[in-house]
Amino acid sequence: MKVALLGAGHIGQTIARLLHDCRDYQVTVMDQSEAALMRLAAQGLATRLVQTEDKAALAAALEGQQVVLNALPYPLAIPAAQRALEAGCHYFDLTEDVAATREIKRIAQGARTAFMPQCGLAPGFIGIVAHHLTQSFDTLHDVQMRVGALPAFPTNALKYNLTWSVDGLINGYCHPCESIHDGQLIQALPLEGLEHFSLDGVEYEAFNTSGGLGTLCETLAGRVRSLNYKTVRYLGHRDLMMFLLGDLQLRSDQGALKAIMRRAIPATMQDLVLVFVTVSGMKNGSLVQEVFARKIFAQRDGAQPRSAIQITTAAGICAALDLFREGKLPQAGFISQEQIQLPDFLDNRFGKAYQQSRQVESIG
Repeated sequence: MKVALLGAGHIGQTIARLLHDCRDYQVTVMDQSEAALMRLAAQGLATRLVQTEDKAALAAALEGQQVVLNALPYPLAIPAAQRALEAGCHYFDLTEDVAATREIKRIAQGARTAFMPQCGLAPGFIGIVAHHLTQSFDTLHDVQMRVGALPAFPTNALKYNLTWSVDGLINGYCHPCESIHDGQLIQALPLEGLEHFSLDGVEYEAFNTSGGLGTLCETLAGRVRSLNYKTVRYLGHRDLMMFLLGDLQLRSDQGALKAIMRRAIPATMQDLVLVFVTVSGMKNGSLVQEVFARKIFAQRDGAQPRSAIQITTAAGICAALDLFREGKLPQAGFISQEQIQLPDFLDNRFGKAYQQSRQVESIG
């Protein structure tokens, strides 16, 4: 299967190596950074220098390809999906942007190829888990989804290091958050809904951010009393982000905030990903709660160290593509994350990255 992988950043590089090494895909990595492509070419991967923001250049590059995997920043999701449609390619991406996903769903209407956005961690794997847990309940009450991509050794006041896209990070902090409250779809404010919890003896906070629910609000509408997604951080992070975005009015100058963070907040490969889902409701006449919890850690050994966010995000989109190739997903039109069966995902050669993580046995 011929795959055009758009984006040679940290996540794109990990996706490229995973697919190349399994030898079931002919991957060509496309990016406008010659330096990033040279690193991959030195490892034996096929690369192509493409101005990915140029619609005509991207359209020409996709000729003859069967699948587009989009690992570019979220503002490029819609044009990339449109070019995939025109080229007759199947399309998968990692976007967390709600508006982009809605437009891709519209693009997919009547398409002869498949369109599956949001194939990362959150949205992505977290939605697969939550939907799986809901299936065993007679009546659903509450679904709570919590995800954190965190530095293993926080040292600054924000207790945060850059582990993934700054664009995606700030986008999630600034846009309304879909949720269901008392059975009604609502738009919650980002950074609100602050809560604290402990897991494995560590104290965390969680608060509203946009995009993490994927399409679950639509899927579970009319079936659940409450449904929400919150990002997990170390204690104190939310208050400082409120100060930056609100008091300093950087919400209206997100470019300046992104520049500050890129200049002042170090990136790290020493991170962890926390996944925490709780579902409550009625089973056989009793009120029951089911919990799914994982911590995934960076892999520091070997010739190619990988951060936890690289591992989990790349595993999501590679597993989705693999399951699609195996015929376990629809072959045309829009595909939501909850159409993946969790056992299929965890049994997949790429999805096993989540099985190899440590399961959290006790939650305080």
